Amino acid sequence: MDQDGERPSLALRRLVNGYQVTQAIHVVARLGVADLLAAGLRSSDDLAAATGVDPDALYRLLRALASVGVLHEGDGRRFALTPIGECLRTDAPEPVAGWAMFVGEPYYRQAWAALEQSIRTGENAFRRVHGVDPWIYRQRHPEESAIFDRAMADRSRQVSAALLESFDFGRFASIVDVGGGNGAFLAAILARHPAMRGVLFDQPHVVAAAGPILEAAGVAARCRVLGGSFFDAIPAGADAYLLKAIVHDWDDDRCGELLRTCREAMAPDAALLVVEQELGRPNENADAKFSDLNMLVAPGGRERSDVEYASLLADAGFRYVGATPSAIGVSVFEGEAI
Repeated sequence: MDQDGERPSLALRRLVNGYQVTQAIHVVARLGVADLLAAGLRSSDDLAAATGVDPDALYRLLRALASVGVLHEGDGRRFALTPIGECLRTDAPEPVAGWAMFVGEPYYRQAWAALEQSIRTGENAFRRVHGVDPWIYRQRHPEESAIFDRAMADRSRQVSAALLESFDFGRFASIVDVGGGNGAFLAAILARHPAMRGVLFDQPHVVAAAGPILEAAGVAARCRVLGGSFFDAIPAGADAYLLKAIVHDWDDDRCGELLRTCREAMAPDAALLVVEQELGRPNENADAKFSDLNMLVAPGGRERSDVEYASLLADAGFRYVGATPSAIGVSVFEGEAI
């Protein structure tokens, strides 16, 4: 028995079968079951009618998720959300439905199925399977791009509150969100700091969806939206440059190119804010270490330690200021242009 009283073979089997839980959550997220349960208990037959699926199959899916704590099954095949399941609601304070929909998509699973080849060769699995990197793939498949953009927006909602509490963005008069997606995180920063102005910068097809998000947050008048590649040129003249969940997408060489492009746009003493997970010590921080595997499989990047971030910034012309952790497992690694 292990320290929790579970037979090691059973504990390992549960881990091995984790992909089944992933796919089950993916399906209920796609069906919108959590939103249907927002008002309370509903029967599986009622939910099947509302979603247009087979009643028996849906019941089997829901009871499986109840066994792992995502739902709770009551009398008469009626189901309710648990605190974990609440995170699948569209309006959840810390939503996860977008991520669940994204990671269960067939094209993404196919890349993970090639993990062994990545381990044997060090090569990127996604490119090997699909022939292009994830960004080009999603440009060619707008429906997948929309799912990915929702996952990133949900993630921004997850981390924004924690980062706004832990890091003082208000000390900057202007900020450029480099690779800022549809603007969800920048909108939260600008809403918290009414005197600040911002620039949202990402690929044109990505920032095209930003207007309604910035308008809903009441910050559109203080935010310019610009399209382009951050490897070519970045808008100049801001006090701070934000890279949230961008640097980990790339290997060290490409990171160096990106950071030097940022440096060229920045005046001396301007701040570079890299928001990423920190790998942590051996035998802990599973989220960051499996995210690192995800970087190997999909975009071809990696997660890094604070020492590695300090080295990257120094090589690109920054003085490393330090790291500010948050309550949700990501940190702001800050550099100053020199």
